[in-house]
Amino acid sequence: NIITAEHITKRFSAHTALDDVSVEIPRGSVYGLLGPNGAGKTTLIRTINRITLPDEGRILFNEHPITQQDIFRIGYLPEERGLYRKMKVGDQALFLAQLKGLKRHEALLRLREWFTRFGIEEWWDKKIEDLSKGMAQKIQFIVTVLHKPELLIFDEPFSGFDPINANLLKEEILRLKDEGATVIFSTHNMSSVETLCDEITLINKSQNILTGNVNEIRREFGSNRYKFTFHGDESKLLTAFGDSIISNNGVIKADDGEISMTLRFASGSSMHDIIATANDAVELTSFSADLPSMDEIFITSVENNNRKS
Repeated sequence: NIITAEHITKRFSAHTALDDVSVEIPRGSVYGLLGPNGAGKTTLIRTINRITLPDEGRILFNEHPITQQDIFRIGYLPEERGLYRKMKVGDQALFLAQLKGLKRHEALLRLREWFTRFGIEEWWDKKIEDLSKGMAQKIQFIVTVLHKPELLIFDEPFSGFDPINANLLKEEILRLKDEGATVIFSTHNMSSVETLCDEITLINKSQNILTGNVNEIRREFGSNRYKFTFHGDESKLLTAFGDSIISNNGVIKADDGEISMTLRFASGSSMHDIIATANDAVELTSFSADLPSMDEIFITSVENNNRKS
């Protein structure tokens, strides 16, 4: 693992921001930190970055306790954006690149390459104050990744972006992963989790309540959940299944009379028997496993955790 957080606890006065949180970030992965506002995601990110130190527990970087020197191998884009508004874009980008250890000539070459890739060459001599929030965020993204760090950490990277630019950012994150970087990002954008993340951790009320591979989590939450498309009487289908149904996501009727239903069955239900029963009750046109969205998993997990606490 590139990062191992072991039993991290962090308190601010009477508030416990992180309560015995452990996370392992595999090298070469895109890792999502999810959770409601105030759950503790940003505190965990700042702890990994050594911006704040834990009260208990420790952070390992490449299997050794993280040091200040390791921070130069991390690129961090915080949620709070900060650029010098009166400086020109190119001057500021060069200044920040040199702070990260790049020589001026190398920084210029890399910046020109990135500005061309993003199609923003004409921004070089503009002042930051003349840019929109999304435009300024592109500059910060470039400066964050310019020194080619091993680990990239983005806190809410898609806020302020329209769908086209958000998609551009997703493509760049995947390209950086392909080039060997490990990426951690926190987000409320669940569709980006499904398209980008290999693994996730869901933090709620300062605790880690769900960790794992995205596809495995979706399969686990969607076990015994199937989508039926058919012609016929939906009540007849429901009656045929009887008590084996444990949840029903409702009925969608198309103009041609075709009906869609998503049902979840009790564990132990045989797929063969489910299909046979459905075929006897209605005219089945399609049948498929139905994986829940990350939105559904997020909401269900947080609500269940809140009921327990």
